[in-house]
Amino acid sequence: MSFETISVVGLGYIGLPTAAMFASRKKQVIGVDVNQKAVDTINRGEIHIVEPDLDMVVHAAVVGGYLRATTIAEPADAFLIAVPTPFKGDNHEPDLSYIESACQTIAPVLKKGDLVILESTSPVGATEKMSGWLAVARPDLTFPQTHGEKSDVRVAHCPERVLPGHVLRELVQNDRVIGGMTPKCSAAATDLYKLFVAGECFITNARTAEMCKLTENSFRDVNIAFANELSMICDKLDINVWELIKLANRHPRVKILQPGPGVGGHCIAIDPWFIVDAAPEHAKLIRQAREVNDHKPHWVVERVKAVADRYKNPVIACLGLAFKANIDDLRESPAVEIVQELAKLRDARLLLVEPNISQLPKGLTDTGELCDLNNAIEQADIVIVLVDHKQFALIERSAVLAKVVIDTRGVLC
Repeated sequence: MSFETISVVGLGYIGLPTAAMFASRKKQVIGVDVNQKAVDTINRGEIHIVEPDLDMVVHAAVVGGYLRATTIAEPADAFLIAVPTPFKGDNHEPDLSYIESACQTIAPVLKKGDLVILESTSPVGATEKMSGWLAVARPDLTFPQTHGEKSDVRVAHCPERVLPGHVLRELVQNDRVIGGMTPKCSAAATDLYKLFVAGECFITNARTAEMCKLTENSFRDVNIAFANELSMICDKLDINVWELIKLANRHPRVKILQPGPGVGGHCIAIDPWFIVDAAPEHAKLIRQAREVNDHKPHWVVERVKAVADRYKNPVIACLGLAFKANIDDLRESPAVEIVQELAKLRDARLLLVEPNISQLPKGLTDTGELCDLNNAIEQADIVIVLVDHKQFALIERSAVLAKVVIDTRGVLC
């Protein structure tokens, strides 16, 4: 198929880099987002997120006339939906309202021959629901669930599988799983991604593609849960968990991951619950891993509280707010959860160090004050390492010798 104009709906941590990659191949790309500030920023050739080298690619694409952003969908040959898929309520029920809203946005401009791809990580069956919503909105067009290979519009699910901080490289180099609702849908999606993907494209059906992404992140979550549980056991037994893991990993068939303060981000902290929601009677290990990782921030808070009781007015430096190192993404961050809980401590003063943001987001402004690293360490009684940002690895050990250090990332160990 020929794709001269490509629309990407959702210009966040996945959508914007994806749009930029298509634009770098000299395709006309229309980015759609509800955030007017983000749209204006992109149209100036700038970016509103932190991702290495993305600013240069976006600037070149905008200046070259290949990328522009808008809040209103326009006709295109292919539409990629990259919007959030959180869960709602205490039972972790998947929230597909963002996908449904994206369908309502693009439905008026769909035409025969178009391709619609759901990139958002989704529970099994979400692609079929998306196609159903589009069919209701556009009864004049046919879709795969009713017309199979003869449908007017092709529909597929192609989940991203990139690492924040390395998104541009991994978008190109990583293999892609292409889950079309029909073989022709898969073929069309493969043609689209091959515009910039150097990795292999593996074709399957939409449900398997959806489950594949959930499986990948659940696998990682289970392994992180083992490391986090091990860290709590080692703390109780007065064993250095970092040394223990290093020694255990000398075994040729053992590769234990590094523990942390929990698990964050919009994938690993969310996706396993989609499997649990779909098959609660069978997903016992996956549920338990989620519960271990969800408990870890509370365990960290209790450790800090026990130390803070030694001080009349403790000053606590919290190093890192992002969910992983060297990015500005605070979504589902265990560090944020920990800070919010510590803010409830009576008479405690929190100094928040996050080198990748310039101001505290809504929800954190009342918890503490954003502070630079050196000043935070100098003033602190207690130093908590919550994220292994590269700046924290440069901390002189002598600067924290007189402090109580709680290192959840092994940076200062």
